[in-house]
Amino acid sequence: MRKIASFQVNHDLLDRGIYVSRVDGDVITYDLRMKKPNGGDYLQMSAVHTIEHLLATYLRNDRRGSEIVYVGPMGCRTGFYVLTRDSIKKEDFLKLLCSAFEFIRGFEGEIPGTKKEECGNYADHDLAGAKAEAAAYFEVLKRKSVADLEYKQ
Repeated sequence: MRKIASFQVNHDLLDRGIYVSRVDGDVITYDLRMKKPNGGDYLQMSAVHTIEHLLATYLRNDRRGSEIVYVGPMGCRTGFYVLTRDSIKKEDFLKLLCSAFEFIRGFEGEIPGTKKEECGNYADHDLAGAKAEAAAYFEVLKRKSVADLEYKQ
């Protein structure tokens, strides 16, 4: 079998940040790298689950929410993929993402989608962990620009 695109990225060169993983027609896949790959420090699944609920809810409630195609965690527990339509400019997506992680780091209240009938693992959440991870990633994101979106070769 052919090696898929994400396995062709040299993960030894990746750092925490945001990258354009691929462009397929009018869909841009963003790699939200919250942890350094193979660094020994990984996202905890209950915090990942909470970030997923809050991030997807925030992005899809934005005025450009219909242009958000997918929000989901990486199996390696180092970050998330967010797929958007290319109608959202990269610099605008960076701003939106910063505001999303600022929202998550300060979130208080009931996590959206955590009722038994709404989620397949509704009880597995960690708001404190999600907030801590979001705060750390926000510090990385706020220093990023469109020039930082390319993978290092």
